[in-house]
Amino acid sequence: MIELSDTRIQKYMTPYRYPKPVLHGSGTEGAFDSMAVDIPFVFRHQDCFYMLYTGFDGKGYQSALAVSDDLLHWKHKAVILKRHMESDRWDRIGGAATWMIKESDSLWEVPRLKKVDGKYWMVYHSYPGTGYESGPAEIGLAWTQDEELLDWHFPDKPVFSWRDGEAWEAGGLYKACIIQNDGLWYMFYNAKDKKERWTEQTGMAWSPDLEHWTRCRENPVLRVNPDSWDERFVSDPCIVKDGDVWVNFYFGYGRMYEDGHTHAQEGLALSRDLFTWEKVKEPILTYGKPGAIDSGHAHKASVLFYNGILYHFYCGTRPAQEGDAAQAYGEYRTICLASQEKVW
Repeated sequence: MIELSDTRIQKYMTPYRYPKPVLHGSGTEGAFDSMAVDIPFVFRHQDCFYMLYTGFDGKGYQSALAVSDDLLHWKHKAVILKRHMESDRWDRIGGAATWMIKESDSLWEVPRLKKVDGKYWMVYHSYPGTGYESGPAEIGLAWTQDEELLDWHFPDKPVFSWRDGEAWEAGGLYKACIIQNDGLWYMFYNAKDKKERWTEQTGMAWSPDLEHWTRCRENPVLRVNPDSWDERFVSDPCIVKDGDVWVNFYFGYGRMYEDGHTHAQEGLALSRDLFTWEKVKEPILTYGKPGAIDSGHAHKASVLFYNGILYHFYCGTRPAQEGDAAQAYGEYRTICLASQEKVW
């Protein structure tokens, strides 16, 4: 058992919310992020902070890099995962890049990229159809030797697919993160079933070489909890290590609240062995107050500890308003920041 008291989890809490997005959709016709941005992954590279993130343009996802000197002000650098509609590739529609393999999985070390076989590695998932998450997605692993992180090589086939899985993941795969422990690679991913009102849960697979993956027989290792705030989704794993404990900043979804809406919120689960997880009972980052940039959803974490402060990047949404730079289906979807102490 892991102690889940308020004192035990206080160091993971980020109560201060930056009042405006750190990134938002461009609203520019034809741009990869014309309608929204999503799924941050923040790290340090070449004396600069980088953010891997996803853009949506109505046809599908493409992914990009942004850079920052202070973790508050971000500038778009380049699109690194593009659409190839003219090809017959499995990922021709583009993809959502969600993670890069890091030197250390420790929460308390600034994340930097790790070379494996002389290459940096990026995880992404791609949907087979055009539109918003259209069809069952599969997972790929891309690589680069470019220190600018601009020239990526993409696999001819997925490295991990729902086609080999079970009923709980038959509707397709979402975000994956990869960590290393005792000489093996562990990939955590969330997936959905094929029901019309589907459920998303988190599974795990391991590999000796990043190519051949074996699913955990106990999957899903993180399950929805009936009659709870995460009764439908336990999604988007962000797994780091704190001493001898693994910590998963995930998002849950399911309960209807007093405002008549259902909100995605950030939760926390802890494990000593990567197989058995204990969830904190309530969300650690709730949806925001009415009118706030995260009043709809606060979800999809990327955490970074820097200069003694924990930064918690996430995707926030609210209903679209006149004057918003971009919107998708009536929603303003942006990348937001919460922190352990006020940093602005």
